[in-house]
Amino acid sequence: MSRIGKTPVVIPPGVTVTRSDSLLTVKGPKGELSMTIHPDIDVHIGDGEVSVSRPSDIKEHRALHGMTRARIQNMVTGVTAGYSRNLELVGVGYRAEVKDGKLFLVVGYSHQIVLFPPAGITIKANSPISISVEGIDKQLVGHVAAKIRSFRPPEPYKGKGIKYENEKIRRKAGKTAKT
Repeated sequence: MSRIGKTPVVIPPGVTVTRSDSLLTVKGPKGELSMTIHPDIDVHIGDGEVSVSRPSDIKEHRALHGMTRARIQNMVTGVTAGYSRNLELVGVGYRAEVKDGKLFLVVGYSHQIVLFPPAGITIKANSPISISVEGIDKQLVGHVAAKIRSFRPPEPYKGKGIKYENEKIRRKAGKTAKT
């Protein structure tokens, strides 16, 4: 039995979890999220908790068991507390600015990069070199943060680029002068 899959998801006060056929919906103070459940996985909504079970021990069912439980937990956490990813810009002249909900990045190219965030995502520029991506969907927050990072990934020689807040950049030695 999966250690992650067998632990029930506790439903905090103010959150409602409903299931209709293969659609599971979680509503909370910050919003509403829904996901489609695989037909082989059984989700039981009880008193203040959601439990997930699988029909057999084949590899596919074991994988779906833990993943389904983790996604339900992420949905419950998202509608109660929300998720956030912080990014930092490292480099001379690199800066970020948010205007009318759009993110404008100056990261060493001959032009500005403009990012229109998807629905449900809020982007804030805490300072010219710090960006915060917030939302209730953990997967979407991570995807948008990865997309912003992909505009100028950190390079290993000087460490310039867009990096996650606590990311460690493995530095390389540059060329040595010929004597």
